[in-house]
Amino acid sequence: MLEKTPEKTPEKTPEKTPEKASGKIPVTIITGFLGAGKTTLVRHVLSNAFGKRIALIINEFGDIGVDGDLLKGCGDENCRDEDIIELANGCICCTVADEFIPTMQALLEREPRPDHIIIETSGLALPQPLVSAFNWPQIKAEVTIDGIIAVVDGAALGEGRFASNESRLDIQRQADEMLDHETPLGELFEDQLICADLVVINKVDLLDKAALARVENEINRHMRPGTGVLNASNGQVDVSVLLALDMDSQNDLSARQSHHEKHHDGQLHEHDDFDSFSLQLAPAASKPELLAAIKAAIIEHDILRLKGFAAISGAPSRLVVQAVGPRINAWFDREWQGDEEQISNLVIIGQAPLDRGKINTTILQSLVGHNLD
Repeated sequence: MLEKTPEKTPEKTPEKTPEKASGKIPVTIITGFLGAGKTTLVRHVLSNAFGKRIALIINEFGDIGVDGDLLKGCGDENCRDEDIIELANGCICCTVADEFIPTMQALLEREPRPDHIIIETSGLALPQPLVSAFNWPQIKAEVTIDGIIAVVDGAALGEGRFASNESRLDIQRQADEMLDHETPLGELFEDQLICADLVVINKVDLLDKAALARVENEINRHMRPGTGVLNASNGQVDVSVLLALDMDSQNDLSARQSHHEKHHDGQLHEHDDFDSFSLQLAPAASKPELLAAIKAAIIEHDILRLKGFAAISGAPSRLVVQAVGPRINAWFDREWQGDEEQISNLVIIGQAPLDRGKINTTILQSLVGHNLD
């Protein structure tokens, strides 16, 4: 099933409040695991912002700005290219001082100032260090966290893909109640839920009733008491709820401690378990051929996430490719521009170390064309 960009949907129009009564600009942090649908949700918010001037900070993982490019030019006056800022020099929770703080300060110096700021974190980001940064004096005086939203891939979790490091380990754990093998991916997933004020279970249209109940039970095991839950398909939720949580989340850090903070005396986390690289390919002969090659590589090399833009010979439009595990979504989003080079650019993310050469070979064996690297 293709997860296409949602159309605008009518929603209850909230009052336009440029800043809170305190004079601080509200910030919404959107977290979520790889491929959960954060960018789809953000695009929906931008297209239904009811006149609010939204500034967006995107933290990509990988060196191709896929998410930012999907959001730019979305056809809405609140979706101006100059209001979209991409931080691609590392996970935002590891570069708070070097990138995030200066970016926030630059936003606050703009005239007019934004009414609301949205931060879309990398799927690898722990939210806790970012939340803590909002207590820095130069930030706390000007902004406050309206709410932290964790987007969950309901379909993937229903398959056991992100409940733990690997689905086969999750199956073993279900079969043996004494087995409790926590992995870095599992801890990261739980840390995002622990920090959230609202959890959005996305892609519920791919779940039956029983599977959705299992997903909800799994999520409830890790959430803090009082955390809200919304179900969504294609990231479509009530924007008036998402942008009006009024939580001041930075004032409640003690209740949002990550696994690392609880068990490692506050030491900084590491991302050594993850790896990524970008791949350039010549235009594929056909869309089915390309998707078959990508699927073969995902299965053979246990790729967690693949995203990017692809060129198909003879097609006037570029193909968006988004894959989470073996599930692949692809759609033509716009025509190639006159000055664009019609090649495929893909970002591949998985557990370290990824064997770039073997992955490249697997894809090329099923394609007509040559790697451009």
